[in-house]
Amino acid sequence: MAPKLLPPKQLQNLRFFFTRSLRTSSSSSISTSAAVSPLNLAERPEPAIQKPLTAIQDHAKPSSILDIHDHQKLFSNVPTSKLLHASSNLYLASISPMVDFGMWVMNSRLMETDNILRAAMMKTVRHTFFEHFCAGEDVVEAGRCIKKVNESGLRGMLVFAVEYTGDNDACDQNLKGFLDTVQSAMSLPPSSVSSVVVKITAICPLSLLERVSDLLRWQQRHPSFNLPWKQNSFPLFSDSSPLYHTIEKPEPLTPQEEHDLQLGQERLWKLSEKSVQANIPLTVDAENTAIQPAIDYLTYSAAIKYNKDDNPIVYGTIQAYLKDAKERLLLATKAADKMRVPMGFKVVRGAYMSRESKLASALGYDSPIHNSIQETHACYNDCASFMLEKITNRSDAVILATHNVESGRLAARKALDLGIGRGNPKLEFAQLYGMSDSLSFGLSNAGFLVSKYMPYGPVDKVIPYLLRRAEENRGLLSTSSIDKELMRKELKRRLKAAIFRSES
Repeated sequence: MAPKLLPPKQLQNLRFFFTRSLRTSSSSSISTSAAVSPLNLAERPEPAIQKPLTAIQDHAKPSSILDIHDHQKLFSNVPTSKLLHASSNLYLASISPMVDFGMWVMNSRLMETDNILRAAMMKTVRHTFFEHFCAGEDVVEAGRCIKKVNESGLRGMLVFAVEYTGDNDACDQNLKGFLDTVQSAMSLPPSSVSSVVVKITAICPLSLLERVSDLLRWQQRHPSFNLPWKQNSFPLFSDSSPLYHTIEKPEPLTPQEEHDLQLGQERLWKLSEKSVQANIPLTVDAENTAIQPAIDYLTYSAAIKYNKDDNPIVYGTIQAYLKDAKERLLLATKAADKMRVPMGFKVVRGAYMSRESKLASALGYDSPIHNSIQETHACYNDCASFMLEKITNRSDAVILATHNVESGRLAARKALDLGIGRGNPKLEFAQLYGMSDSLSFGLSNAGFLVSKYMPYGPVDKVIPYLLRRAEENRGLLSTSSIDKELMRKELKRRLKAAIFRSES
C-alpha cells in the first residue's frame, strides 16, 4: 500500500517539525532493547536485559524473526496525517514539565466546576492525548477505532475505562457499560476484538475488596480461620506473598457485606456469561496488592465456572514485578490442571510500583517489588516461557503484554521453537494503544496475533484514569524513544518523496 501524501500546503509544516529537537535521552541510533511502558499502563523505563539468562533466553537464536528497523514496512498502512499526529503527541508527552502541569491542572479544583479554563483544557486534551491514547468517548467511537486498527493488521482489547467504585448503584451502572462493550464487540468484524477487559474495582466496591483481601490474608496465616462465604478457587498466595497489609485479625463480613460480595460476584458472572455467548475472552486486570487477593479470588471462581471445553474465557493477570509472581502463577495453573480447568493469563510487568513501595516502607517491610529491573525482566521472561510451554501441552492461553522489544523477540523465537505456529489463537502479544507501534507491527509482520489495549469512555472519566497511570510511573509518557525515532525517519522519507514528486 503506497503511503498517502500530504497536500503541498502542509509540506512546510513537516519541514518545521523535523527542525525541532526531540529532546529525548536516547541517541540518534535505535536500540532494540530500549523499553517503554507495559500494558497495564505504567512501568519504569527498561534497560537491556542482562545476564543471567532466563528460561526463555535459552531458546533465543540469532534471527530476523522480529524486524523493527524497516520503518517503511512497519508503517506502510498508516496514513501520513495519522503518523504526523502520533509523532507530535509522543513528542509533547515526552516533555516532563508539560505532563506535570497537565496533571496538576487535571487534579486541581479548577476542574471541579464548569469554567472557561476547564472547557479549554478538556478540549485540548481531547484533541491531543485523548485521541492518541484512547479509542473514543463511547462504545460506538471505540468500535470505529477497532475497525481502523484491524485494517492495519492488529486487533483490539476493548476497555471500558472505569474503576474504583464506592457503592452498588455505581457498580450496576458500570456493569451495564461492560455488557454493552461485549455486545458491541459481537457486532464488529470477527476476531477484531481479542478480549474485553474489566477491573474488578469497577463492579465491586473498593472498601469491600479491601475487607475480603484482609480476611483471605488472615486465613493464609491461620488456615483454620473459617470464611463461610468462600467458594472454590485456586491458590491465591505463595509462601513469599506479602501479608503485611493485615496486621490484626479482621472482623467477619457483616450480613450486608456478604450480600454485597455476592452482588459483586454475580456481576462478574453476568459479564462472563455474556463473554461466553460472544466467545470473546474476558481479561480481568490486576491492581495493587492491598486488594489483589480478592480480585484473584473472584477471577479464579469465575474461571472455574465458565472456562470449559478447552476454551478459556476468563483470564487472570500476573504482574511480573512482584517477587511472588512466578510462584503464584505455578500454583494457580497446577490447581487448574488438577481441576481440568483451561486457564488464560495476561502477563505484564506491573503498574503500581510507587504505591507498593511506599506502603511497604510505611509499614516497615521490604517492598514486594523485585529489587532490580533485571530481576523483573527475568521474572517476566520466565513467566512467559512457562505459559508458552503450557500452550504446547494443553488448552491454556496467554497474552504477553510487553513494550520491551527484547522480551517480544525472545518470546516469538521460543514460540516457534516450541511449534506454536504463527497465528495460534492461544498466544497473543499486546501493547498500549498509541504506544510501541513499531513492536506491534513488527510482531504482526512476523505472523503473530497482536492487540492494542484500547480504553474508551467520556473524557472526564478516562483522562483521570490515564493521569493516575502517569502519576504512578512517569515511564508511561516519556520513554517512547523507539517509536519517535522510527516515525521521524518514516515521515522524513515521505517528505522527501513528496518534495521529489512535487518538483518532478
